[in-house]
This record gives sequence, structure tokens and C-alpha cells, in this order.
Amino acid sequence: MSEKCCEMFQALSDKTRLKILELVKHEEQCVNDICKNFNMTQPSISHHLDILKRVGLVNHEKRGREVFYRFNKDSIVECCGLQFKVFDLNISA
Repeated sequence: MSEKCCEMFQALSDKTRLKILELVKHEEQCVNDICKNFNMTQPSISHHLDILKRVGLVNHEKRGREVFYRFNKDSIVECCGLQFKVFDLNISA
């Protein structure tokens, strides 16, 4: 398994990061909007977003003073596809 995929699976093992991905999967959101869905501080949410950025699970774009985040499905499809090949799994059902 590639190092990138290992890091991605580690990032996905946290329930806060999974919830963040659910929030940004259909529309991009800024940190303040994401924070409204958690009982956590903005720096804590930013830390989770940084982990998601580093492994490629979210893309980000700075607009003025705000940074907007959106889910990057291509990265997870790539890693999962590699794992399917490793285990000789067929994804067409």
C-alpha cells in the first residue's frame, strides 16, 4: 500500500474529519460555517482541515480573508482503486 493511501486511511479514521467531509461533499464551506456544526474551537477545526488538506481529501481556495474547502473525491477514488487492485476486487457489481 502506498504511503499516501496509508495517511489517507489514517485521516479517515477520525469521526470529526468524516463529519467535515460530509459537510463539504456537496458544497464548499468556510471554516466558520463548518465550525457551526461542532462543539469545538475554530483552531481545532482548522487542525482537522489541515490534516484533510495534507492527504488530499479536501481542496481549498482562499477568497479574501476566508478559505473555502470542498471534498476531493478523486483522491479517495485513487487510493481505494489501488486497494481494490491489491486485493483483486472487482468494483463493478
